[in-house]
Amino acid sequence: MDDEGLFTVGRLSRRTGMPARTIRYWSDVGVLPPAGRSEGGYRLYDAGAVARLELVRTLRDLGLGLGDIRRVLERKVTLADVAAVHVDALDAQIRTLRIRRAVLSTVARRRSGTEEMNTEEMKLLNDMARLSAEERRSIVEDFVDEVFGGLDADPELRNRMGHTRVDLPDDPTPEQVDAWVELAELVRDPDFRRRMRDMVEHNSRGRAGQEPGAFAWFAKKVVWLAGQAREDGVSPDSPEAAEVVTRLLGDMDAAGRAAVRERIEAGLYAEADRYRRLMAVINGREPKPSHADDFAWLLDALRAHPGA
Repeated sequence: MDDEGLFTVGRLSRRTGMPARTIRYWSDVGVLPPAGRSEGGYRLYDAGAVARLELVRTLRDLGLGLGDIRRVLERKVTLADVAAVHVDALDAQIRTLRIRRAVLSTVARRRSGTEEMNTEEMKLLNDMARLSAEERRSIVEDFVDEVFGGLDADPELRNRMGHTRVDLPDDPTPEQVDAWVELAELVRDPDFRRRMRDMVEHNSRGRAGQEPGAFAWFAKKVVWLAGQAREDGVSPDSPEAAEVVTRLLGDMDAAGRAAVRERIEAGLYAEADRYRRLMAVINGREPKPSHADDFAWLLDALRAHPGA
């Protein structure tokens, strides 16, 4: 410090531990203006510059750019406003880093196992995982709209297929990343869309006179009756199986039974259980038990007992 209480760049550097080159640069861009100059033309800084320099250093460590810092120091914006913007930016970066970590964990897990991943698959994995939540929802919503569009399907069925939100968390597990990529590929598959559309069309044709929720109620009866028969080892072509079919369908004639059989065939082929399982994994829920075996048993029983 000289006789007037001012610091040269060198002395300010020694006082604060900041490199002289950085002090000069910050002065040049306007965040650390000198209080004046010496007779020899050297920059001089007052005691307030020490505190200002420490503030600039702290804000830089927090990730603020020199342009934002200058605006704060010139009181064109408040520090709180700038900090809020940077919090949002950091949140976005953190989400991206977490997803990248999950993608790399998936790659490492596959590499250490028997699976091998090529560059194209790795890029797809990364691209699909980094979609925004809105983009992820849009993929599923487009799929549901195409499958159900213009059909009088049971509202309960549409709710089960389309009203489950696809929310890949900010910090997904490798399993959730895998499930999301698999789901995105599945719902974009034209063959899968067609099979699901066929299932819903069968559901719509069989809904005449039914109350909303009839589909879900029938599914519960299948799990209850056919599932129990399957667990008890009842053969689908046995008389006992014929009794189960009658309990499920009442006095329905052969044409009615054939229609039910077609609906079950369409539903099993559509891999709806796979779709629901992936949705559950992505949303961090325990997948519900699959009852495909129960419906397969009923399908065999209907083939063995087509009715009169």
